[in-house]
Amino acid sequence: MAKKNEQFVTVLTDPNVDFPQWYTDVILQSEMVDYGPVKGTMVIRPYGYGMWENLQRQLDQRFKETGHQNAYFPMFIPESFLMKEAEHVEGFAPEVAWITMGGTEELTERIAVRPTSETIICSMYSKWIQSWRDLPVLINQWANVVRWEKTTRPFLRTSEFLWQEGHTVHATPEEAEEETQRMLEVYREFSENVLAIPMVTGRKTDKEKFAGAAATYSIEALMQDGKALQAGTSHNLGQHFSKAFEITFQNKEGKLEYGYQTSWGVSTRLLGAIVMVHGDQRGLVVPPRIAPIQVVIVPVAAHKGGVMEVCQQVEAELKAQGIRVRLDDRDTVSPGFKFNEWELKGVPLRLEIGPKDIEKGSALSMRRDTLEKAALPLEGIGETAARLLDDIHMGMLQKAKDYLAAHTYDVHTLEEMGERLDNGKGYVRAMWCGDRACEDAIKEKFSATARNMPFQQEEIDEHCICCGKKAKKLVYWARAY
Repeated sequence: MAKKNEQFVTVLTDPNVDFPQWYTDVILQSEMVDYGPVKGTMVIRPYGYGMWENLQRQLDQRFKETGHQNAYFPMFIPESFLMKEAEHVEGFAPEVAWITMGGTEELTERIAVRPTSETIICSMYSKWIQSWRDLPVLINQWANVVRWEKTTRPFLRTSEFLWQEGHTVHATPEEAEEETQRMLEVYREFSENVLAIPMVTGRKTDKEKFAGAAATYSIEALMQDGKALQAGTSHNLGQHFSKAFEITFQNKEGKLEYGYQTSWGVSTRLLGAIVMVHGDQRGLVVPPRIAPIQVVIVPVAAHKGGVMEVCQQVEAELKAQGIRVRLDDRDTVSPGFKFNEWELKGVPLRLEIGPKDIEKGSALSMRRDTLEKAALPLEGIGETAARLLDDIHMGMLQKAKDYLAAHTYDVHTLEEMGERLDNGKGYVRAMWCGDRACEDAIKEKFSATARNMPFQQEEIDEHCICCGKKAKKLVYWARAY
């Protein structure tokens, strides 16, 4: 039994050979997630949920700093609500899960299990808003949603997932647009400063926008296999839903007017992004600011006098510094097994402390991002570790930025676009005339979609890459999850 417990974790699939299988290996073996009993569902295990809690806490703080409040709305939505906004219901119809029975009785009206909450929230806003003095309404909710997906993969696309969705109402179109872009910037800043993931930000094409929105903006991340991942969206809903649900207010001139709305959200898909942007052959590489365990202490020759006492002292100093720390004092596995396990789980910093280290007044550290080892003085180790965690974050962010830059290509012909998508992977930037037919043709030919039109527009060519007509927009194109 002892030898069985000493075995290292199962070898991971080489990400350069089979990236999707590597991803599955990592999230299962690191105990982030497991498969639920219903097809397409997932069980988020404590280690994965710890990441979600840290993400939620830091993002929620940003929401509150921008004036938003949290609320909760029902997950059951009458079918008649979804039918009120035609474009919206058409966009979600294939994914809606319906309830037709309540106990043993057939329902007179089908009930949708929340695919998104615009309709249920709008029904309440129509009751709560009467005057311009009631505006703006700035509400967010943390909830689960259900979308009956045909092809699923944990975190990236599942039948049920966790997310937040902001829903706001404003008195003018200018205020709504300002809110839409403000929250997109919150997502971009959070992604860089917490997740260490650089994003391409911009506006979605009309084809790719949210069903029922006037305009959709997105943050797009690039995974290590060269595919894009839509990591968050912010929608200017205009007056589409307010007209459907009679959300009206009396303006300052005493006239009745429809409100201008926004909605915006990110989900547990961000956990998948963390894995695919930062992970390596050894497993997870978790950004320090999101890590459930930022530092793990592994005693070496723990049975020798003084070792555990010093480890406990270091643990206390790190906790006093506000660092999330774990002292791995298990006596059923070897230090080598622990090193392997914590590397798989992607803990940002490991400290090894044994008799020889104590004699030197130091601990042997290993950064998970670079695998570099260095001796750290025990004196002041709390402050040293805190600085090192910041260095790790910045190093991970820079590495991801370098990858993004190295895998973004300007292309001028369809042949060049195909070559870059096949061989170079990543984003291709190309000019577009704005016609849906050209967008459809590119998707049909290359299985690539328009990710977004960046805010920083450049004219890298005068003509549309597809039809040759006068170009209107620079677009980031990619194959995507």
